[in-house]
Amino acid sequence: MKKRFLILGGAGFIGSHLCDALLSEGHFVKVFDRLGIQPYRVFTEQEHIEWIQGDFVSAADIEQAVDGCHVVFHLVSSTLPKSSNDDPIYDVESNVVATLRLLDAARHAGVEKIVFVSSGGTVYGIPQFIPICEKHPTDPVSSYGIGKLTIEKYLHLYHILHGLDYAVLRVANPFGERQRANAAQGAVAVFMNRAIHNQPIEIWGDGSVVRDYIYIADVVDALMKAAFDGGKERLFNIGSGQGKSLNDILTAIEVLLNRAVARTYLAGRAFDVPANVLDITHAQKHLAWSPQVPFEKGLEYTFRYLSNPHN
Repeated sequence: MKKRFLILGGAGFIGSHLCDALLSEGHFVKVFDRLGIQPYRVFTEQEHIEWIQGDFVSAADIEQAVDGCHVVFHLVSSTLPKSSNDDPIYDVESNVVATLRLLDAARHAGVEKIVFVSSGGTVYGIPQFIPICEKHPTDPVSSYGIGKLTIEKYLHLYHILHGLDYAVLRVANPFGERQRANAAQGAVAVFMNRAIHNQPIEIWGDGSVVRDYIYIADVVDALMKAAFDGGKERLFNIGSGQGKSLNDILTAIEVLLNRAVARTYLAGRAFDVPANVLDITHAQKHLAWSPQVPFEKGLEYTFRYLSNPHN
């Protein structure tokens, strides 16, 4: 059955890949993103897409966006883990309060389901055990993580009070084509881009920080499965289930490029937990989902994309 989807943040890294996947299956897609954000590619006449711009904190803009849509993908975040602690009030107002307006608009518009991209790292805080399952304690050490966790709780509340269905995907560290190579996060794309251009790579700490990296196509596959899933489970870790240190990433890049890359080690950052690797068995069991693209293959795809000057 063809559905009408809204992707909040549909022009971004994850959103654009999700948009392409939905369009390829013949669905109608409404993309909502910030003012001034242009389409990431040219769409064909056969593709059913509507591109709208607005402000996520505006009730009127969100009401217009959700109108007529069956499923909403919530990919918007106005802050990063690093910056969120600088102004927690802004973080709450622009993310948590704005999401509450979205939930009200969605239930009044008859939206069937909301799929929310949460954080597979920050909501858990400092791990008590690894790999981290969904039942691990949630003690965020950043306002970003607290905001994500709060939104998860409100989604559950609105399901109880109003019957609004939802799914929460606690996504690890996605990487791949279209990831911004000059952003403040996204180690794989940032490191690869600097290596390609023979620029030194700066690493916070000694490079031993371990994270779970997952290729973008696998993230999109999980989002699609969650949107159509009719089961009772609503909370899923989405990652590779394997940990790689920053030094591991650099080594893999050197193997791919067949040369050494310059690296500079800086002082560690207080908000960086030593390790974070997700247990994905719950998603494998209840969403019939598993990552299909090995890290090295995803790294190769990212290299090809960043090496193309026309991207």
